[in-house]
Amino acid sequence: MTYPDVTENKTGLPTATLVARTIREQIRQELNLTASAGVAPNKFLAKLASDWRKPDGLFVVQPDEVDAFLLPLPVARLPGVGKVTEEKLAQLGIKTIAELRNLERAKLEDEFGRYGVRLYELARGIDENPVVPDRPTKSISVEDTFPEDVLLSETEPMIRRLAEKLWSASRKEPRMPRTVVLKLKTKEFKILTRSNTSDKTPSSCDELTDIALKLRDRVDLGPQQRFRLVGVGLSNFQGAGETKSQPTLFE
Repeated sequence: MTYPDVTENKTGLPTATLVARTIREQIRQELNLTASAGVAPNKFLAKLASDWRKPDGLFVVQPDEVDAFLLPLPVARLPGVGKVTEEKLAQLGIKTIAELRNLERAKLEDEFGRYGVRLYELARGIDENPVVPDRPTKSISVEDTFPEDVLLSETEPMIRRLAEKLWSASRKEPRMPRTVVLKLKTKEFKILTRSNTSDKTPSSCDELTDIALKLRDRVDLGPQQRFRLVGVGLSNFQGAGETKSQPTLFE
C-alpha cells in the first residue's frame, strides 16, 4: 500500500483523481499489473476507498461525502479492529461506524484505553497520520477477488497467478524480503493471513509459489468454507548488513 500526498500537487495534473488514474495506468503499462486506488482527504479514508473497488478500480471520497461513505460500514473495516475488539464492540451494541460515533470519547477510553481515542477519531473520519515520503519498502502484495466465492481447494490457480505477478513486481526492489504472506477473505468478509519468515529469501517464482501454497495448507476453516479474495505478499524487506529476521514463524 502506497500513499502519495498530493496536497501540494507537483505533477501538473489538475486533480488528485487524475493523478490516481495516471499512476494506475503507469503500473499497468510498466508492470502489467492491476492496481486499485482510493482518493480521500486522509490516509485512513484513502485506504478504505482503495479497498472499495479492488482488484482494479478507483474510488473517490470527496470531503462532503465522508459521512455517507463511512457511517454505514461495519466497525470491522476500521484499522486495528480485529476479532476481539469487534466482539467487545458488539457486546456494547456497536456493529456499524454510525453506532460507534454515538459513543462518548470517555466511554471508549474506559473500554479500550488509548485505542479508544483512535476509535473515536476514526468514527469521525479523522486521521492525522502524515504521509512520509521516500520510506523504505515494507511490503509488496497483490490480490484479487473471485467472480464467485470458491472453496479453499479451488484457490490454487489464482495463488499461482498472483505469485507470478508478485515475483515480477519484487524484482525492482533492491532489498530482499524475508517474509511471505498469504491473505484470504471469507465470503463473510473475515480476513485471515498466514506467513512464513525465514533468513533465506525466495530465490525463484517457483519457490515463492510453493511457500504460498504451503501456507494455504495451514488454513483450516472446514471443507465447506468459501472464500471471495486471495492475496500473496512479501514483507520484512532487508538490505545487506541489516539484522536478520526471526526463525520461521506461521501466524
